[in-house]
Amino acid sequence: MSSQATLTGELSANGLLPQAWATSFTAIDRAEFVPAHCWANTLDGATEPLDREEDPARWEAAVYSDQPIVTQLDDGATTWPETSGNATSSASQPSLVLEMLDSLDIQDGDRVLEIGTGTGYNAALLAHRLGDSQVTTVEVDPDLTEQARAALLSLECRPTVICGDGGDGYLPNAPYDRILATASVLAGHVPTAWVEQVDVGGQILLPWKTMWGSGVLVRMVVKEDGTAVGPVLGDAFFMNLRSQRTPFGQAGKFGRLADEATDAPVSSTIVAPHEVAIDPDGAFTVGLHLADVQHSIAYEDPEHYELLLYQVNTGSWATVEVTAEHTAEGKFPVRQHGPRELWSEAEAAHNWWIAQGRPARTSYGLLVSGQQQSVWLNHPDNPVTGLI
Repeated sequence: MSSQATLTGELSANGLLPQAWATSFTAIDRAEFVPAHCWANTLDGATEPLDREEDPARWEAAVYSDQPIVTQLDDGATTWPETSGNATSSASQPSLVLEMLDSLDIQDGDRVLEIGTGTGYNAALLAHRLGDSQVTTVEVDPDLTEQARAALLSLECRPTVICGDGGDGYLPNAPYDRILATASVLAGHVPTAWVEQVDVGGQILLPWKTMWGSGVLVRMVVKEDGTAVGPVLGDAFFMNLRSQRTPFGQAGKFGRLADEATDAPVSSTIVAPHEVAIDPDGAFTVGLHLADVQHSIAYEDPEHYELLLYQVNTGSWATVEVTAEHTAEGKFPVRQHGPRELWSEAEAAHNWWIAQGRPARTSYGLLVSGQQQSVWLNHPDNPVTGLI
């Protein structure tokens, strides 16, 4: 049977278990924080129900593997074993949990605020390493808060567990040396309370994204002047803070509008849609320029798909069709509709990326100064105006 030792051994063998967290990770059993009824992600992106009582071997194999486990759908409105495509809480992938903890360079004695308690597993690791009194964790969902609190108490972990809006931080236990967010923050909307509640020299680690969807991990240091600044470290895909959610199901709505439209002008582009929407670095840069625009891809097969761009507030949309023949020709048919010509905007963003030498997403960083939030390229002294 699988066990925490199985998971620990796998991550250690693959160099994914930081030494500073090895003792806590070995001691805290992930299974204590995963509900008996949950969902595992399948290869095709669906969610598959798991039942600990009826099939313990399958449940344990999922829980003790390096994969995320979905613990809530549609804020609890979809009840197990029903499924949907709208996961609203999960037990994060263990290697990612460890990567984020390691990235914060947490030291003994640090005071840590976690945003997004979820199952409580992260809080347990922090409390084991630092002590209960050093850890505060905030969860917006009352049911998840109670489940996490119960799981923590079952292991005699007693960090401060608060049910509330994580965007507000938790002032009574401030100041903190570290803030760790496990929910994505939209570009331009990093909560100022987080910066205000961290000591000078303290760090904030957060998943950060545009509505375009390219999620990254950013680590910022709080300076004496009250600003927070830091680089993109790599990729990180998390659910948004609930107060910053984008409407669910809009891709289907705009896809139907595009299918039914007969009056949208048809043009063509020589800009490869792959570089705009799929290439990790190109898509990230396009997202910075089109921060309020979303996209989706409908595949017929890997070489044949339709890229859909849409902007909810204006009702604007654009489609680009990709086939093997179009790719060979280097020209792709485009349709655009609405007050904003979204593909034209995407082309302009792509051209800017090319002109800058195709910078990697890790070449960017973030600066938060009061209500002003900006992106920089290569160095904090090189802000890129007009983004996010």
